[in-house]
Amino acid sequence: MTVPTVTLPLPDGSAAEMPMVGFGTWRMRGQQAYDATRAALDAGYRHIDTATMYGNEAEVGRALRDSGVPREDVFLTTKLLAEDAGREKRALTDSLRNLGVQQVDLWLIHWPPGGLAAPGVWREFISAQDSGFVRSIGVSNYAPEQIDELAEATGRRPVVDQIPWSPARHDAPLLADLRSREVVVEGYSPIKRTPMDSPVLAEIAGRHGRTPAQVVLRWHLQHDIVIIPKSAHPDRIAENIDLFGFTLTDEEMHALDRL
Repeated sequence: MTVPTVTLPLPDGSAAEMPMVGFGTWRMRGQQAYDATRAALDAGYRHIDTATMYGNEAEVGRALRDSGVPREDVFLTTKLLAEDAGREKRALTDSLRNLGVQQVDLWLIHWPPGGLAAPGVWREFISAQDSGFVRSIGVSNYAPEQIDELAEATGRRPVVDQIPWSPARHDAPLLADLRSREVVVEGYSPIKRTPMDSPVLAEIAGRHGRTPAQVVLRWHLQHDIVIIPKSAHPDRIAENIDLFGFTLTDEEMHALDRL
């Protein structure tokens, strides 16, 4: 199974490749976080998403080490807690130590601190990138105008905005705004935010011999949106990455856009 990637440009002119299907670890702690991350890596995921707020970086890092998958084969994301604004270096040091790695592939500002863009925080992200502790830097839950503020203040824009996305929250103008800024959209809670009992969704799933969840995730991919579905169940973890044996028609995509 080959998962497609999106290209994230780096300041030196090179690029990082981010798998379009990642594994989300929100609300998983302790052994559950470890077991689920191991199951994801065993199922073929090569993109793992965690955060300081999740309290599971140590378990995610241990699962990665124990999996036998080479570190360089896994795209690893963590996030700065908004309340850690002003303590960015310490927070990143703690994340790297907990994860047991020398570098993360993507570091995100989890929320706009105090609802503000926070260029000062973004300068610390740029410093961490220039120092080699992170490969790519981005944001989460930011509006396009806040991204503009960061870019105008520092000359470097976020390459990713991780935001809630689903057929029920499909916002074509917002998507166009972010893409016009060359920002990759990464959607979180793709299934939770979808009316999974929709007859339209059930009909499309039956037509393809797939589950409604697989159809929703495939919809994201066909809109070129990176996804990080989460589950603690190994069978669902495997199901959520088994998305490449079918294609939704234009009519089906339009129907899902209107959920």
